[in-house]
Amino acid sequence: MPETMNWSLAWPYFLAALASGYLCGSIPFGLILTRLAGLGDVRKIGSGNIGATNVLRTGRKGLAAGTLLLDALKGTVPVLIAWAWGPNTALLAALGAFLGHLFPVWLGFKGGKGVATLIGVLIGLKFYAALAFAAVWLAVAFATRYSSAAALVASAATPVALWFLGERQMAEMALLLAALLWWKHRENIRRLAAGTEGRIGQKG
Repeated sequence: MPETMNWSLAWPYFLAALASGYLCGSIPFGLILTRLAGLGDVRKIGSGNIGATNVLRTGRKGLAAGTLLLDALKGTVPVLIAWAWGPNTALLAALGAFLGHLFPVWLGFKGGKGVATLIGVLIGLKFYAALAFAAVWLAVAFATRYSSAAALVASAATPVALWFLGERQMAEMALLLAALLWWKHRENIRRLAAGTEGRIGQKG
């Protein structure tokens, strides 16, 4: 969006960014890939989630890696396209993509937990923030062997990292996305508090 454009004319760009981001983010790649591989509905195994962690429970690491990559890209692509019309449009595309993954209209608004897509939108918005997220995730995962705990801590740290990078608007958006991610992880939080959450690499 050109800098000289009147704000009264900006809303179509904002709406288009939000809607296109949502539609891109709502593509359930985990479900699509497992069905194409002849493994049925991934929502009927494990946690019932459509993300890479649950796809991994099929025993197909390649499918899980593909889901992780595509779930990240569906966050990155709409954000990078929306940058052509300015940072506000990119932020709305990021929000749309994240909401699309969490609440896809095609699946009755029951989607994934947002970790891969959050990484994807961060890559599109501020690559250094994505690196910070990944570094914190790896550190916490290595120390605790809890994937969910790593995601929770990394998402909480991201707004702080963006703030220190001088990206106030992005920090505010990252805070909103982190809050949504925490809400989607509420069952994991309960299990972490009870000591019953599964660890990375744990069988059964």
